[in-house]
Amino acid sequence: MKNNKELISEIIKDIKHDMTDEEILALLAGSKISVNPAKEAKGKVSFGQRAADAIAKFAGSWAFIGSFVGVLLLWMILNICLAANAFDPYPFILLNLVLSCVAAIQAPLIMMSQNRQEEKDRQRAENDYKVNLKTEILIEDLYKKVNRILARQEAIQKSMEGREYIDRDEEKLQKAEKNDKLK
Repeated sequence: MKNNKELISEIIKDIKHDMTDEEILALLAGSKISVNPAKEAKGKVSFGQRAADAIAKFAGSWAFIGSFVGVLLLWMILNICLAANAFDPYPFILLNLVLSCVAAIQAPLIMMSQNRQEEKDRQRAENDYKVNLKTEILIEDLYKKVNRILARQEAIQKSMEGREYIDRDEEKLQKAEKNDKLK
């Protein structure tokens, strides 16, 4: 069975491509494993980041799609009904400009929110990796301990079986001696 040093060096070889030796040692030396990294990062969020998250959340919902389609239809119907007095006549050039501006502002906000979500996912994955690595080491250690217990148990059982043979032989000798005395 491998000792702890061999186990750790084997694990380090397996994960060397992901982390440096210092990072692995810091990880194994007792790094803090967060229960919920998303909650810890919540307090460090700026107003702009919160706004980007809120806009991205709304922009990715059916409520946004429904309200956006409603505004577009209202815009077009209003301009068609006003005919000669319309503020944006039929080709709806102003509407096109508004849609372009909305898309130009909305895209970076959604990307900011996605970048923040990606960072949360990265932290969560790193946390999971730490938990899995520590669990693997603990399981290997428990496996070795169970094997040692089983080996000791077998040794004890063999020694007890040996004693039983000795005890039986002693009993036979004592019976033989008694029989010899009785004769």
